[in-house]
Amino acid sequence: MFSGIVQQLGTVIAADSARCGRVLLVDPGRWDRHPAPGESVAVNGCCLTVTDPAAGETAGRGKCLRFDLIRQTLEATTLGELGAADVVNLEAAMTPTDLFGGHLVQGHVDGVGLVRRVEDAGERRLIIEPPLALMEYIVERGSIALDGVSLTVAALGASEFDVALIPTTIQRTTLGGLRAGSRVNLETDYLVKAVVTWLRRQEDLGAKRSGFGAGGLG
Repeated sequence: MFSGIVQQLGTVIAADSARCGRVLLVDPGRWDRHPAPGESVAVNGCCLTVTDPAAGETAGRGKCLRFDLIRQTLEATTLGELGAADVVNLEAAMTPTDLFGGHLVQGHVDGVGLVRRVEDAGERRLIIEPPLALMEYIVERGSIALDGVSLTVAALGASEFDVALIPTTIQRTTLGGLRAGSRVNLETDYLVKAVVTWLRRQEDLGAKRSGFGAGGLG
């Protein structure tokens, strides 16, 4: 579990094809966290398992974190588009004593959104078009994670939503570099998804009961 508060910007050292799908090597810079093999790290909002935190040392690439990306991850996120020198958002999994500064983020990307516009009149706003199926989980003034960054939905339309970026977010995450046409990993609010899913199941259950009753009367 994560909170959507980016702790460090990492730099991709290499993204190589592998039997599993792809191997990603990330230089965490001067990160004060030192994830061990088996620990979880959110990379651009996607929960990944550290397979070898010192793999790059033996490869002559400097100390880095190693992640194995399976094909499902490559298909469902933007991580397959990463290449050497790309910058990524990093957050280590939360512990019971960590300050909860964002919102509940699982690191399970729901889909990839498209930046339609970037507005910079007084404040910077991103207008994002998500996959249409995600719109029912997006609530105005609710929470959403973009590339692992916890944000508030500032405005909501029929097929897009806005988020506002404060200067700190622009400086400490990759979101300041997004432009029209950029693709971003989206994770909608888990609590909203749970409520919508429950309501759907209740509707389906009600419809089945109604159909059964009608059939019985016939």
